[in-house]
Amino acid sequence: MPVDWVKLELDTRAFDAARFAPYVERCRSAGLRLTTLAELGDTPAHRRALYELNKECSADIPGRGEFHTFDAYLRHRIEVPSYDPRGVVISLDGDTWCGLAATSDRRGAGCVFNEMTGVTRPYRGKGLSIAMKTYGMRFARLCGVDRVRTVHHPENTAAIEMNRRLGYVDADWD
Repeated sequence: MPVDWVKLELDTRAFDAARFAPYVERCRSAGLRLTTLAELGDTPAHRRALYELNKECSADIPGRGEFHTFDAYLRHRIEVPSYDPRGVVISLDGDTWCGLAATSDRRGAGCVFNEMTGVTRPYRGKGLSIAMKTYGMRFARLCGVDRVRTVHHPENTAAIEMNRRLGYVDADWD
């Protein structure tokens, strides 16, 4: 049976970053560092760490199935025109990669696209996803677009609710 995906969109002009700044500060106060893959260095070792983090976080997505091999991940997520390491927010606890919010450059469609937001189990429930997505809004501004889109499996209610809290609304696009 086909899945009726939940498509969401955020108007960045209406996004109230100040409202969500406490999430960013709470993470920083807890010793977590928010950065981007561009700031860390888009190196083979960091791409491998990103892959491992994405694989771990994706395991809980409803209907996800088996995750890509590393080579397939590189082909489908990194070695594509929409990839930009400035759009990949990483949360670090010391040297531990504990969260990611990856956004791709889809300026041709007038938006950026949230590919994946995930937090490892020990760090969940602390507002880290909201902090990373708030931090990542810089990428939409950098790309000069006023829309951020994302899509979710309908059973991924935690992600859908988190995005709605940020101001995402139902949308329809092809």
